[in-house]
Amino acid sequence: MTGADSGAPRVAHLSFGDIDGGAARATHRLHTALRHAGVDSRMLVRVRDSDDWTVSGPASRSQEAMAMLRAQTGHALVRALGGRRGGAIHSLGLLPSRWPERVARGIDGPIDLVHLHWIGGESMSLRDLARLPRPVVWTLHDMWAFCGAEHYTDDAPGARWREGYPPRTSGPGLVDIDRWTWRRKRRAWARPLQLVAPSRWMAEQVRASALLHDWPVAVVPNAIDTQRFQPLAAPLARDLLGLPRAGPLLLFGALGGAVGGTADGRKGFDLLATALGRLKAQPGLAPAGLALAVFGQSAPRQPPELGFPVHFLGRLHDDTTLRLAYAAADAFVIPSRQDNLPNTALEALACGTPLVAFDQGGLPDLVDHRRNGWLARAFDADDLAAGIAWVLDPAHSAALRAAARAKAEAAFAAPVVARRHLELYTQVLGR
Repeated sequence: MTGADSGAPRVAHLSFGDIDGGAARATHRLHTALRHAGVDSRMLVRVRDSDDWTVSGPASRSQEAMAMLRAQTGHALVRALGGRRGGAIHSLGLLPSRWPERVARGIDGPIDLVHLHWIGGESMSLRDLARLPRPVVWTLHDMWAFCGAEHYTDDAPGARWREGYPPRTSGPGLVDIDRWTWRRKRRAWARPLQLVAPSRWMAEQVRASALLHDWPVAVVPNAIDTQRFQPLAAPLARDLLGLPRAGPLLLFGALGGAVGGTADGRKGFDLLATALGRLKAQPGLAPAGLALAVFGQSAPRQPPELGFPVHFLGRLHDDTTLRLAYAAADAFVIPSRQDNLPNTALEALACGTPLVAFDQGGLPDLVDHRRNGWLARAFDADDLAAGIAWVLDPAHSAALRAAARAKAEAAFAAPVVARRHLELYTQVLGR
């Protein structure tokens, strides 16, 4: 069914990628959910990794090379000016594109509404965003929209993005690229857009920001296909992944590179390591036979010493293998210091796998304390350890798994999220 057949708007999603990376996967899942709901939805991307015919990307090798050159040029400029500190991603939004004209011409027909997503990697310039044909909806997969060049940064009360980036008295680099980028955004973005925050936390950051505090923002979560991600017998999943059948298994999702994303302090693997140390040091607290499974990378040359056996599952790119990993586990731990609404948490819930996480960011939208998991006090490794032990208690398993699956179906299932987006589109088009 097309948008014309159903009366739904024709929507163009603009995103750096389609399936590689958390924001890209969230975008493609929404795009797919909308198509299943009868919307003629299309995607326009810089890097196309899927073979989905409804995704438009570079049409030739030269265009693919140009897309990568754009991203590399942006990274080089950031580094030259003193950005990308500590491995954090920065985007300047300098290089102009033809995306506004492309959308205005239509993608296999006229477009009624543009839906922006993650547009880092020099996908488009700041001025391009202002030139997009209205109406525009923009989902904030990170903090970049209301910050300077940073995609994630400090969210404390005195953070610079809350104050309009006053001049710094010291700092790295030739230029204060965050202040410079923020001021360029303020000049270019005179007309407010409808924002979508996947979590209540992200909406709160928008309203507290000096740049976008008066822009309309709606809280609509990311979508998960609850048919593709659903419970599976743990013994079968463990057999298929080569994991031991006996004993409780705690799952952690790494992002590649160092184990657990240790290069990115935001992901908090050091806090998980501390919590596991607490479990090991307290006889009777850790369940007998506890082991950890890590997906996202293969075993490093020098595996970390965590006090418990660690099984490395490698990089899991397809949903079927990810489902096996969640089904094999008794709990999924997310020790992040800062997160919006991670896809991994949605996937785990849909598979009936309880969560253990800190009370920060968007995680309270996902974890109902002692119902479908454990929400530990923010960055308290002792409370995280207590939560791991409590969730892994066999007496709680059945109730936790049922509540996890029920939460996914009620709040995050693709039809539910598609319907909420359609309601928002109708409001925006009606203005």
